[in-house]
Amino acid sequence: MLMHESGTYEPSLLSADWPRYSHQPFPCYRFVPGSTPHPRRDPRGHSYGSAEATPPAFSPDAWPDSEAYRYGIDLYNFAYWWECHDTFESLWHMAGTKTQQGNFFQALIQIAAANFKRALGASASAEKLARYGLTRFSHVPPHYMGVDVEALTQDVRDYFVGSRQQPAQIQLALPADPVREMPPSQPRQ
Repeated sequence: MLMHESGTYEPSLLSADWPRYSHQPFPCYRFVPGSTPHPRRDPRGHSYGSAEATPPAFSPDAWPDSEAYRYGIDLYNFAYWWECHDTFESLWHMAGTKTQQGNFFQALIQIAAANFKRALGASASAEKLARYGLTRFSHVPPHYMGVDVEALTQDVRDYFVGSRQQPAQIQLALPADPVREMPPSQPRQ
């Protein structure tokens, strides 16, 4: 946890040089109960008064086109775990809570919440949430929506058993962009 000059705490960045996957700006602070204003309920909150996100539905194969999904991954990777949870929850409801895609989103929600709880010092709750999330990951393919689920599962396990210092980060395997790969001499379509 980082302590600001104002005396507020927030989770530490995992890695400042990690790639961004979306174009949306980050909130002006990471929510920490008792330390920063609640994002939605407090008039000083970074999301106060804004409508809850209702992302459009997308198939698992269309994940690269979902700005909301890629933004949720960014929020996770940069330790905005409460905000990540909020974003993934809207995607979870969009996908259907009983679908494979919904199961994947709920796993991400639980892993983010586990990291959040651990950062707050609630180790028992964190470990329980991590176990729930890992169980949900076991019901999706090893590579799903751009994520190497097997590698992420191992990294999460390693973090919660203490053999890894930092929470797992999520690397997306973005498909190649044919426009960027065309030689400059060829006309772009």
